[in-house]
Amino acid sequence: MRRSHVTTVSLLAALTLAACTNAKDVLEPSAIAPQSPTAGTGTAATPTTPATTAQPSAATQPSAPAQPATTTAPPAKSAAVIARTRLQVAPIVGASVEAATPLTAALQTRAKQRGITLAGSAGQTPTHVLKGYFSTMSEGKDTTVIYVWDVYDPAGNRLHRINGQQKAPSVNDGEGWAAVAPETMQAIADQTIDQFATWLGGQAG
Repeated sequence: MRRSHVTTVSLLAALTLAACTNAKDVLEPSAIAPQSPTAGTGTAATPTTPATTAQPSAATQPSAPAQPATTTAPPAKSAAVIARTRLQVAPIVGASVEAATPLTAALQTRAKQRGITLAGSAGQTPTHVLKGYFSTMSEGKDTTVIYVWDVYDPAGNRLHRINGQQKAPSVNDGEGWAAVAPETMQAIADQTIDQFATWLGGQAG
């Protein structure tokens, strides 16, 4: 009788354990079920990423093309100032006649190209007078031309100064002005008129 009682007790214990394990198996799917809506909310957060991609569309790049409009105004003002300019070139000081001749011719050509009117002896009153002072320096096979230009108003007041130097190979195996090629003086003339025009443009502001 004791053995049969023990076996019945053990059977009952086994059944209760089996019932508990079955209860766990039933609870686990139900425990996963509430997690699926949270996963749904996690996926719902992904539509926020397009909001980040929408930010580059709000860039302010379309406003940049407005800048070129400001750069077009100063050239118009400087062109008006240049159009009113009457430049008189005074006799060159320090240069030989052979060197001053191509220089003067190149000054006239470059001035016309830049829209600057030269005031001659035809009764035109100059607005500016250009006076040049020149010297040379020989170094071996090269000759350097040093120049200074003073810009005056008709009353004799100095308004601006342009200076520089131009180095070039010597020609004719000479020294001083005899070694200066016409092309060197023409290059100086171009640089002088260009700097004069740039200065005029600055006066427009």
